[in-house]
Amino acid sequence: QVQLVESGGGLVQTGGSLRLSCAASGRAVSTAAMGWFRQAPGKEREFVAAISRSGANRYYADSMKGRLTISRDNAKNTMYLQMNSLNPEDTAVYYCAADFGGKYLTTRDDAYDYWGQGTQVTVSS
Repeated sequence: QVQLVESGGGLVQTGGSLRLSCAASGRAVSTAAMGWFRQAPGKEREFVAAISRSGANRYYADSMKGRLTISRDNAKNTMYLQMNSLNPEDTAVYYCAADFGGKYLTTRDDAYDYWGQGTQVTVSS
């Protein structure tokens, strides 16, 4: 079993930045592709970013490309998401997820095996 715990969310003003963290325990995630998703009130969960096992490959949602940096530290069993130039439309619960079975990065949430409980990001106008 893998436990994923997100942190780093909070309240930020428009134009601000946040760095989310996702700490894994129970199993090394160095063999897993990992991703970030978000869900805003009344909306479906959507893909944000994904990173390959080694960190060499990264993929971002078009809507947020240029404002995000996903990274990971396998020695610390932790993944990060740096978010810049935030706006109110970015307000959502952000979830991290781990995909142990996939060979390629995917935006499909049903491909991910383990999920964190989420961290709230609120951007005020």
